[in-house]
Amino acid sequence: MKKIELITRIILALAVVGLYVLYFWGDSFGKPAGNAPGEIVLTTGEAAPEGSIVYIQIDSLINGYDMYHDLNSELETKAKGMEDDLSKRSKTFERSVNDYREKVTKGLITRSQAEQQEQQLAQKQQELAAYSEKLRQELDEEGAVMLRRIYDAIVTYLQEYNREHNYSLIISTSAATNVIMQGHPGLNITQEVKNGLNAAYVRPKK
Repeated sequence: MKKIELITRIILALAVVGLYVLYFWGDSFGKPAGNAPGEIVLTTGEAAPEGSIVYIQIDSLINGYDMYHDLNSELETKAKGMEDDLSKRSKTFERSVNDYREKVTKGLITRSQAEQQEQQLAQKQQELAAYSEKLRQELDEEGAVMLRRIYDAIVTYLQEYNREHNYSLIISTSAATNVIMQGHPGLNITQEVKNGLNAAYVRPKK
């Protein structure tokens, strides 16, 4: 499974909340800074205070998350093993087909034997196709579980993280699903969350 495919699926899942924000607070985005009552004004390098609406660049977060790289590496290793196994079975089947064709061409088997071998080859082909589909479903299921594990880890961490920071809303954005055209650097908590996630993540023992 390619990394970019998984990242895209995670980004789409986490970006849903960004669409929610755009719908309910859409009128406030993109307005020039002013002196409206209660407006939060940040200076460069200043962290967002409590009650702010902050954002995470989710593609950058995932790319820097150790858990994602570990799980994805495990899945890629398993996928490679499945691919090698399927390739061996396919080559064995191909040799059987070639052997059958050679015998028929040279007249080394009777018509009855040829029909019997055809039936056997047809059955083997169906079994190979069923096995290939089984492997595909297995990988899809494991990929979905992996996505949910990463998603759950991020959401769980953010719940704990926000107990301390008390932001009004944490939204996600990415290059593919960007609902923030421009934001103050102080509202971008990507690096802080990335550091916290990696610090909280316990790598599996080899």
